[in-house]
Amino acid sequence: MLYHLLFPLSDSFGPFNVFRYITFRAAGAAVTALLLSLLLGPAFIRLLRARQLGQRIREEGPRSHQEKAGTPTMGGVLILTAVVVPTVLWSVLTNPYVWVALAVTVAYGAIGFFDDSLKISRHRSLGLTARAKFVLQVLAGAAAAVVLLRLPSFESTLAFPFFKDLVVDLGWFYVPFAVLVLVGTSNAVNLTDGLDGLAIGATLVAAATYAVFTYLAGNVVLGGYLQVEYIEGVGEVTIFCGALVGASLGFLWFNSHPAEVFMGDVGSLSIGAAIGIVALLAKQEILLILVGGLFVLEALSVIAQVTSFKLTGKRVLRMAPLHHHFELAGWAESKVIVRFWILSLLFALLSLSTLKLR
Repeated sequence: MLYHLLFPLSDSFGPFNVFRYITFRAAGAAVTALLLSLLLGPAFIRLLRARQLGQRIREEGPRSHQEKAGTPTMGGVLILTAVVVPTVLWSVLTNPYVWVALAVTVAYGAIGFFDDSLKISRHRSLGLTARAKFVLQVLAGAAAAVVLLRLPSFESTLAFPFFKDLVVDLGWFYVPFAVLVLVGTSNAVNLTDGLDGLAIGATLVAAATYAVFTYLAGNVVLGGYLQVEYIEGVGEVTIFCGALVGASLGFLWFNSHPAEVFMGDVGSLSIGAAIGIVALLAKQEILLILVGGLFVLEALSVIAQVTSFKLTGKRVLRMAPLHHHFELAGWAESKVIVRFWILSLLFALLSLSTLKLR
């Protein structure tokens, strides 16, 4: 919006020329998202408390978590607001990729919002059934994939890191692949969201990493030098990533241990889908395994636990997801969180290092 209002005036007022630069507007979106979170956060938390929208805690989890019962939840609404408003404010609004990213994020957020609402109204820790939630996520993901394939500058190709000449055209099989990415990422973030600040801290790192990849994918010179596939117009999604970084930082202010508010499914599903759609837009889907390495580990720990128990009747971990295993092993919650953040940073650095290994 600011681009359309101020950049045309740059001929008469030179400083407005900075609005042409994606880097400037991405930084502006990040700062705006952070300030919006910090300004709206206290009043929003008071509203949640007044309406008694508190989190219910599973009885089978670590006993220390029972003290968190009643902590306001659905804080993901604050995250969504802090992502959507700055993105609209700082982006070129004629760019279709920005709108796809926003639509996917809001759609998955709506699924999470419905799930959280059911949990609160039914006074239990379960909302939508797993099947219903899965179906809604698949439908939203499929719709996004179909829209992407209809965009003239977007192709149904899949590139592989480390193999610069290995590019596979999936055709319409790109739709189920995109669904897998979106559903998998949103649920992986949802599983990671079990400790104060854990998921949002890892999201901040992933969003910052993909800000680099989207910028390179939209820059024909830098992208060409680093052998990143060029997608015309996708660089504008860097503003969306910047807003997600700022929103994550702002929410972490309130969600850090001990948390004043939880994000709920409305937050975890939406930010997971946001990371997934950015990976698709930047054509760095395979690299998502590294960028979101912490989320992958958390999801794999649940898969391993369930599979082992069904096949052998034995558990491979004290409790899944992985962060609960270390809690029950005696690690303090704050130590688990910080060490997992360090892991997410290491995964991000590894993913960025692939830029010189192509």
